[in-house]
Amino acid sequence: MEWKEAKEIIKKDPEVVKELERLEPFYQIINQLLYLRKERNLTQKELAELINTTQSCVARLESGKYNPSLRFLQKIADACDKKIEIKFVSKTC
Repeated sequence: MEWKEAKEIIKKDPEVVKELERLEPFYQIINQLLYLRKERNLTQKELAELINTTQSCVARLESGKYNPSLRFLQKIADACDKKIEIKFVSKTC
């Protein structure tokens, strides 16, 4: 099955759509972290060393199996010379 077909099936189930929308911020964080690490040409191990953690911790974070604290995300931002921006927006946007 191709992604396009799977997406159509997923869209038909309102419970699945609701859960995907709820998880969207987590997916965005993961995508941003992957982009940031690759932009800096860092391996998971190299990023882990910069923030004083293990490669497996970075791998869990990137796979979505770990819900990072803001403090942990700040360590990553600091190590990559970035800042974090957080904002609340209306659900109707």
